Amino acid sequence: MAEVLPSATLPAAPDLSARATRLAALDTAAAVDRLADSPAADVARLLACMPPARANDLLAEMPPERRSAVIAAAPPGVDWQDSQRYPEGSVGRLIEDPPAVFASGTPVSVAIETLRDVVKVRLVTYLWVVDAQQRLLGVVAFRDLLYADRERALDDVMIRSPFVLRPGARLVEAMREVVTRHYPVYPVCEDDGRLVGQVRGQVLFEQQAFEISAQAGAMVGVDNEERLASSLWTAFKFRNPWLLVNLLTVFVAAAVVGYFEDTVDRVVVLAMFLPVLGGQSGNSGCQALAVMLRGMTLGELKGMRIGALVTKEAVLGTLNGLVTGGIAGIAMWFVVWRQDGDSALLLGLITMFAMAFACMVAGLSGATIPLILKRFGADPATASSIFLTTLTDVVSMGSFLGLVTWLVL
Repeated sequence: MAEVLPSATLPAAPDLSARATRLAALDTAAAVDRLADSPAADVARLLACMPPARANDLLAEMPPERRSAVIAAAPPGVDWQDSQRYPEGSVGRLIEDPPAVFASGTPVSVAIETLRDVVKVRLVTYLWVVDAQQRLLGVVAFRDLLYADRERALDDVMIRSPFVLRPGARLVEAMREVVTRHYPVYPVCEDDGRLVGQVRGQVLFEQQAFEISAQAGAMVGVDNEERLASSLWTAFKFRNPWLLVNLLTVFVAAAVVGYFEDTVDRVVVLAMFLPVLGGQSGNSGCQALAVMLRGMTLGELKGMRIGALVTKEAVLGTLNGLVTGGIAGIAMWFVVWRQDGDSALLLGLITMFAMAFACMVAGLSGATIPLILKRFGADPATASSIFLTTLTDVVSMGSFLGLVTWLVL
């Protein structure tokens, strides 16, 4: 007996697909507002053309009654109600019903006849063979089905105990598992082996790519809901709070410079090099931060010695600081020498060593801050850059002005 379950349909009509693409480009709140007056059936058809995770985001933003109406109007092959019971960022949010599930013992001829009508309206990649309890026994590729003896059972041509994903697995965990298994479709099974759906490889990789790309925005206060098509007011609401917090941290760095106001007044050329030290050490820290965040996202920290990673970033920052600081020191010496100032060589050396120290601290901070924030339950991608920028500014400017005050004045 063959059981045909609705799932991935053939590509939607171009106009409907284009409308769905434009709608998905909006931020979630704006997209839901745009759909507010549309019939539930029309909304369901539009959401069905979107990636599953994006459709679930829009459904979650809708009022309960509206959400229930849209889910009830879902076209064949879409089961948002089932996918929403899984946590956000999990494989379960991306699952779709498989196009054809066949009972163990089904003859190849029966399967082919059953699929004749299905393939006209459905995208069929694999056939799943299950037992009476819906536990997955094997998978049959469409090509193997066509070349198989018609009288044989699917059990004789299927690949037994195929690789499966768990619906509750986080996307990053799933990506690590499939990185060496490039299949167009992956079965999704519960711990007891019951087949609950499938995930298309394209959808899985697209969603993970979106999650990683959102990190760059999170580091500078751009919400992952903001899109190019977001309204001016929406973008302002997303970005302004982060800028206000960042403004408070900038005042900390400004207070350090204010503390050494007398030093800057007496050696005015120092003001020229303060942005140089702050910018270079900040960039060095951001490099370490980016590598650490990428490693955390891809789960590369498991089995690695954290102490060795942090030490490497500190040493790397020191080396980079000596190179860039040496160049900045030569520039300092040249500027002071041209002005017939005293202590040109000493100021050049101070610039170099202050840069090396600041970049060392920046590398150390870029590697440790996200680890500390994650330990306390905060989002490393969102909060790390604020702490890193403040620390590098304070250390670079404070060490530079402090050394000048101590050794020159």
